[in-house]
This record gives sequence, structure tokens and C-alpha cells, in this order.
Amino acid sequence: MAALLSTPQATISRLSLGKKALSPLPFPSPSVSFRPSFNRLRIACSYATPDVGSTSFAIDVDADVKTEKIVVLGGNGFVGSAICKAAVSRGIEVVSLSRSGRPSYTGSWVDQVSWVAGDVFYARWDEVLGGATAVVSTLGGFGSEEQMKRINGEANVISVNAAKEFGVPKFILISVHDYNLPPFLLNSGYFTGKRQAESELLSKYPTSGVVLRPGLIYGKRKVDGFEIPLDIVGEPLERLLSATERFTRPLNSIPGSDLLLAPPVSVDDVAYAVVNAIIDDDVFGVFTIEQIKEAAAKVRS
Repeated sequence: MAALLSTPQATISRLSLGKKALSPLPFPSPSVSFRPSFNRLRIACSYATPDVGSTSFAIDVDADVKTEKIVVLGGNGFVGSAICKAAVSRGIEVVSLSRSGRPSYTGSWVDQVSWVAGDVFYARWDEVLGGATAVVSTLGGFGSEEQMKRINGEANVISVNAAKEFGVPKFILISVHDYNLPPFLLNSGYFTGKRQAESELLSKYPTSGVVLRPGLIYGKRKVDGFEIPLDIVGEPLERLLSATERFTRPLNSIPGSDLLLAPPVSVDDVAYAVVNAIIDDDVFGVFTIEQIKEAAAKVRS
């Protein structure tokens, strides 16, 4: 969709919207109601005619310019902060909800995020989700079986239902690759919690819910003021596994083989895949490691 005015020898800006992308999985029709917010576009024009000097004027145009506002759950964490940074770079309004609120590190993008301290189990969702066009959840963690079911499953289920109740049209969940593990190993609280969250999301958002299933995520991770360069190992390993994929593919049928053969994913690729899902209304479904990289490349290009 484009907004375009034409005048004699006019110089004018164009606004392009609505990039299309194919969804990897089909789902039935949704029951989501949402009224997007639109802005008034003001365009400055200038032109010249043979008998009249150069003339400039401004025209107010009602254009369908959708503004994006996202709420990132766990936005000051390793993955969450990368998503906030990538979204800000694309002009998206960002609100982060996390227990510790604003992070201790600095950056030009940090000041452009609205940092809210809170717990999803006790959140005042009416204050957080107002005007949001998407929610992105990075919630997850390790611990006892009960803790993992609570943070990976229950916390995300609560968040999905809150977003649905307040009319947020899209929800994006950062989940996890199953690593081709046998079923009895997938019964741990970590995996069962993640799959419970996925099931709830795809049930409530059948044609606008997005599940990203990365494997090992690498990048520069900040912990207690220190930076851990996970990319030193992750990046060369990703290149090696990608280069040898043709030869190792027959091993994929071996249970648990992906523990060694699933390529790591850059935290920036995860973040850009999220941005792609935010800006493209036609993106939904479950995304594998390879599909995450493909989605990220659409935003990077």
C-alpha cells in the first residue's frame, strides 16, 4: 500500500506498507478484534512552472500509517534487550515489563524504552498493555520442576490470556527447539512448560500467534556488570554446522542428535525475526531454527 500525491514536476515522499511473508503453518480463522491507531501524514511539496517561480506548500493527508507499540516481557534480559534494541531501531515504541525494571547498562536505545518494574503474576495489565499492537514474551528459566513449570508455562499462559483480554492483536513467544529428544526427556518442567505456553498461544491466537523455537542463542550477554562473549563459541559453531549440514543430515533421525547438530542462533537473528513478525501482519505459526534465520534476513536486507 502506498500513499502518493502527484503535482507538476513534484518531488514527494512515498510511504510503503504491508510487506508480505508466508506463514510456515496454517491455522483457522481468528476471533480477534482490534482497532489500530493511525497517524495523519503531512507532506511538503515543491514545484516550479515556466512562468511562475518555485512554490512550496504543505498538504495534510489522512493516510493509513499504522504505528506499532510492543510490550516485551523480560525486556532487560539477554534476549529481551536485543529485541528492545532492534525494535527501537525500526521506530517501534517499546515498553518492557520485568521484575527489575530498567537495566543497569547504558546505550542510546535504552533511553527510548519505557521500563516498567513488575511481575506478570501480579501485573496491572491495564496500565501495561494499553495501545499495544503486540506482546513479546521472553519469559523462561531453569530451576526445580515446579519452578520451571511456573515460569516457562504458567507465566506465559497468564500473559497470553491477559493480552487476549485487552485486545492485543499479536503475541510472539520465544520458545525452544526440542533437539530431537526422546519423549521421556521432554517431560521435564522446562519443555512441558514451554509447550503448554505454545499450546495456549496458538489456541488464543490461531492466525496471529508466533512461536520462535531457537536452539542455543549466542551473543554478548551481560551478567552482573560483566559481559560474557558467547559469540566466541556460538558464531564459529554455527558456521561449522551450517557448512556440514549436508553431510550430517542423515544423523537427524537419531534421538537427541540435535544436541550436537542443531546450529546455534545469533541473539540478533532472534531479535530481527521478532521485528519481522511485528511489522508483517501475515506472519504467524511455529518457526524452526532455519525459519528464524530466514525471517531475520528479511529485516536485515
